[in-house]
Amino acid sequence: MLLALDVGNTNVTIGVFEGAKIATRWRLRTDRDQTADEWGILMRNLFSLEGLNLAQVDGFAVSSVVPVVNTPLKQMAQRYFNTAALFVGPSTDTGLINRYDNPREVGADRLANSSAAFHKYGGPCVVVDLGTSINFDVVSGHGEFLGGMICPGIGMAINGLVLKTAQLPMVDFREPEKVIGTNTVGSIQSGLFYGFIGLIDSLLERIGAELGPQTKTIATGGQASLIVGTSKRIQHLDEDLTLDGLRMIWERAQR
Repeated sequence: MLLALDVGNTNVTIGVFEGAKIATRWRLRTDRDQTADEWGILMRNLFSLEGLNLAQVDGFAVSSVVPVVNTPLKQMAQRYFNTAALFVGPSTDTGLINRYDNPREVGADRLANSSAAFHKYGGPCVVVDLGTSINFDVVSGHGEFLGGMICPGIGMAINGLVLKTAQLPMVDFREPEKVIGTNTVGSIQSGLFYGFIGLIDSLLERIGAELGPQTKTIATGGQASLIVGTSKRIQHLDEDLTLDGLRMIWERAQR
């Protein structure tokens, strides 16, 4: 079995693969202060709840944009799984050619997403990853990571409204009952929901104009399922895209 971890600024997504099939997944809050033993106990408890055997894990792949957790994860992999963790980085063989001006600046999650999208859907393609930030990752038809865009995330926008105003309340991000809000909560929800869909569709339209009409568009991340049905530009929802990318990269490393 392969244990794959996508460590983001807000959440950690954990997946267990049996071959190419994902057996189970968990989504937890990112804890920057967690020790190697606390990570190990957490994994043991999660595996126990699902009836999985820790001893069957023979691979460990990580994409992390939170450097402070990397050392505890390395130690946990060695101590609890007796294996070395593969951390995706600029020198990792992802199956893509990195055309970024400085390849070292590309986040591990963007590399995993781009690799999975190209090998699952073909190129050219664009991944929209709705996490703490909204990342647009662009891959050419020849398997080149071209770059993309990074925008403030939905959670950032909600928190910004609450922190920077005296009277606006905290709201959930969801599709409103109507476009024109007739109360404060409804107005905020409509502005957030349709505002972000407008942003995403507009940027995908501009990228598609450069790459051509055959461009595939894939959405992933914690909030992707909330917007994909209303977006006019997103073609595929793939909630396990990052984890699949980690699996594919790990398999390449074994070969």
